[in-house]
Amino acid sequence: MTINPVDLTADLVKCASVTPVEGGALVLLQRLLSDAGFTCTRVDRGEVSNLFARWGNGKTLGFNGHTDVVPVGDLDAWTVDPFGAEIKDGFLYGRGSTDMKSGVAAFAAAAIDFVSNTPPNGSIVMAITGDEEGPAKDGTVALLDWMDANGETIDHCIVGEPTCPDEMGEMMKVGRRGSMTAYFTARGVQGHVAYPHRAKNPMPAMAELMTVLSSKELDQGTEYFDASTLAITTIDTGNPANNVIPAETSATVNIRFNDAHTSDDLANWMATAVADICQKTGIEIDMNVSVSGESFVTPLGDLSHLISNAVHAETGLTPEPSTSGGTSDARFVKNHCPVVEFGLVGKTMHQVDERVSVEQIHQLKSIYMRVMQDYFA
Repeated sequence: MTINPVDLTADLVKCASVTPVEGGALVLLQRLLSDAGFTCTRVDRGEVSNLFARWGNGKTLGFNGHTDVVPVGDLDAWTVDPFGAEIKDGFLYGRGSTDMKSGVAAFAAAAIDFVSNTPPNGSIVMAITGDEEGPAKDGTVALLDWMDANGETIDHCIVGEPTCPDEMGEMMKVGRRGSMTAYFTARGVQGHVAYPHRAKNPMPAMAELMTVLSSKELDQGTEYFDASTLAITTIDTGNPANNVIPAETSATVNIRFNDAHTSDDLANWMATAVADICQKTGIEIDMNVSVSGESFVTPLGDLSHLISNAVHAETGLTPEPSTSGGTSDARFVKNHCPVVEFGLVGKTMHQVDERVSVEQIHQLKSIYMRVMQDYFA
C-alpha cells in the first residue's frame, strides 16, 4: 500500500476544522488508519475531538499532531479558497496546509506504508488532537489522560509541527521555553486633577511596577536556551477625560522563560515586587497569573540522533537542535516520554494564503519513513 501524502494533505485541508470544529478531518484519518490495521479510538472531551490510533505491540514510536486550524481571517484578502486545497506553482494552498495538516498527512502516509509493506516488531501510535490552536485543555491533555487511564504508553514521540525557519531540514526542536502571563489591576480613588490630595492616582504605581519588572535581567541564557524575556503587552486605563484622575488601571505582561526558572519562582518574584510597590504607594494592586507551560528540554540522545540522521539522508542538511519559538503540545507530551519536534518550513503558517511546498510534503514523508525504519531496526 502506498499513500500519497500530498493527496492526503489536500483532503485534510478541505476539512474546515477551525478550532474546536472537527470538520471531518479525524473521521477521514480514522477511516484510513483503520483500513490499514490500526486500532482507532475517539477520545473526545468537551467540545474537542481527538483520535488515538495504535498499530502493533511492544516498543512504541509515537506521533503527536493536530488537525484544528486558526480562523481564516479576512476572506477577501485570500487569493484562493482557504479550504480549496488548490495546487499552483509547486505549492498547496489552504488554511492548515503548513500548520500542520501536511505534517499529519506525511506521518500517516509513512506509517501506513511502513506497517503495510515492512511490518515492524513493535508499535506505532498516532495521537491527533483538535485543540492545539485553542485553549489546549481538552486536546493532547485529554489524550494523555486517556492513555494513563487505559495503560497506553509511548516510548518516544515526534511532534510534527513546522520547525524549519527557511529551508527544509535545517532545524528540529528539542525543547520549548515556558510561557506565562500576569495580569495586574491597580485601584486608587478617582478625583479632579486640580485637587490631587482628594484622590489617589493608581497610574504612577502601575508605571513604577512595570518599570521594575521590565528592567530586570532575568538571566543571560542557559545551555539550550536564549535569555528569558518579559514583555509589557498592554497598559489600559480607559480614561477619556484629561481632568480626571482615574480610579483604576490595568496592565499585562508575558514572560517567555528558560530552564533557569519555574513559573512559580517567577510568580513569587512578581508578587514580591507588587507588595513592595503597594507598601510604598498605598495603592492596592491585584495580580493573576496564567501559565501556558513550563520550559523543558529533551537532552540530545537516541531520538534526536535518529531524526538528525534521517533528515541528513533525505535533505543533505543536519538539523540544528533548537528551543526557539512559542509553545506546542510537546509541552504536554514531555511528561509522558522523550519528545522531539520536526516538520517542514513554517514561513506561512497562520497567514493569508497559507501554503506548503508539495516537494516538502514528499520529503517529510520520506524522513518520517526513514525514522521508523531506523527506530525498529
